[in-house]
Amino acid sequence: MGKVNNNVPLEYSTEENNLKIFGFWTFLGAEIMLFGTLFASYFVLSGRTGDGPTAAEIFEIGPVLAETFILLTSSFTIGLAIHAMRLGSKKATLSFMGVTLLLGAAFISVEIYEFVHYVHVGAGITTSAFTSALLTTLGTHGLHVTFGLFWGIFIMIQIAKRGLNSVTAGKTFVFSLYWHFLDVVWIFIFSFIYLKGMM
Repeated sequence: MGKVNNNVPLEYSTEENNLKIFGFWTFLGAEIMLFGTLFASYFVLSGRTGDGPTAAEIFEIGPVLAETFILLTSSFTIGLAIHAMRLGSKKATLSFMGVTLLLGAAFISVEIYEFVHYVHVGAGITTSAFTSALLTTLGTHGLHVTFGLFWGIFIMIQIAKRGLNSVTAGKTFVFSLYWHFLDVVWIFIFSFIYLKGMM
């Protein structure tokens, strides 16, 4: 562990943490490119439905609103976890992280229901260019959330064993950046895929 600066938040207290946080922002830049490519592909292919259903025929507002509410709430709770971490409260940090991960699991459950619904109404990944682009974009986001669930559990175990220190605080902060990023991506999915598709 490097020299600790006590005049800044714990996650920024070492040079190593600063470099890791900067590196993670760079990683998120690559992730923006990935999702930007998926969105561009979807917009190009969204009208190519062939004999398959259109977006307006398969999208259901109920599950989409539930997913949006759940994920935005989890963004709030991970923010509370970071606040609790900066106050030095291990118990509150773990509690808010636990709630965040439970909300993430609920989001994945609704998304699985959605995928089953799409297949049930004949909108599988090979049905048309539209469904292929749609399910690839949604699936990629869903896989990122699923990865975040396991990552978050791993960090919670470390906090439970080692407490809040510069190492666990740095990991928790980077995780919060990742989680907020997934929420921002979802806002784009909600606005430009679902709402646009229902019009």
